[in-house]
Amino acid sequence: MGDGRRKGVLTLAGCLLLAPAAEAQALVRDVRSAIAKGDYTGAEAQIEKYRADRGVTAEMLEALSWLGRGALAAGRLEQAESYAVSTQEQALVLLKSRQMDADNSLPLAMGAAIEVQAQVLAARGERSAAVAFLQGELARYFGTSIRTRIQKNINLLTLEGKTAPPLETAQWLGPKPAAAGELKGKAVLLFFWAHWCGDCKWQAPVLARLKAEYGPRGLVIIGPTQYYGYTARGASAAPAEELKYIDEVRLKSYAGLEDMAVPVSQENFRNYGASTTPTLVLMDRRGTVRLYHPGQMAYEDLAKRVQEALD
Repeated sequence: MGDGRRKGVLTLAGCLLLAPAAEAQALVRDVRSAIAKGDYTGAEAQIEKYRADRGVTAEMLEALSWLGRGALAAGRLEQAESYAVSTQEQALVLLKSRQMDADNSLPLAMGAAIEVQAQVLAARGERSAAVAFLQGELARYFGTSIRTRIQKNINLLTLEGKTAPPLETAQWLGPKPAAAGELKGKAVLLFFWAHWCGDCKWQAPVLARLKAEYGPRGLVIIGPTQYYGYTARGASAAPAEELKYIDEVRLKSYAGLEDMAVPVSQENFRNYGASTTPTLVLMDRRGTVRLYHPGQMAYEDLAKRVQEALD
């Protein structure tokens, strides 16, 4: 007879009970499902029940942070701010007795809470206040995983129209990245990608088409990536093994981009705030950022921006 544990489920006296980790995952899933239906009251009730049973946990705060994100997407600014502030206040209490990156849930919750508060300020027309708030949080959490997410939100508000940060290119795959001087007079499209990222693979044919059509006119595509500590199906890997795997993915899944220089550096992701993959950053011939876009872009939308950067 086994010990009654199967995939996060406990068996007790003929009943099935979710193990704590599985229950927390179910909470986040169910809360997101309720938000998708516009049922904020139901989502709140689920979180309150979990809190009554388990207390305040990082997983509970992750679920609460989704309420803030959902309310923001629905244009409910006051509600979004309230959820985000509550998430952050309770997360700060947890941080008195644990590290930010002890697991995945607390940084997800705190990062979302900061993001929502900044976006609410920006939506109200308080752009300077949003940037100041984000810069303060960046200084506070600079040594944690949410640094990149906070930087993303700063970049969303400030990077377009400015000179692009330099890229770290000490390690790379493919051809050696061009020096800054060699890129003068060219439009440069940075494509931040990850070996595990399905959306990045979706973006690849769009970039290959842009390269074929606009490369002769001066467009250069560079594809920064970084280490994640694992390879296929989440198998842990040392840097040398992961680098080999990244190269295999690059050659297999990015047809038409084989001659794209691929700097490998976590610092590039941090400086550009590439917490979302793909992240696309387009500079014009003068090196000024014309587009900062976390997420996918269709060919028609991106081609229009490339044309503008080349003009």
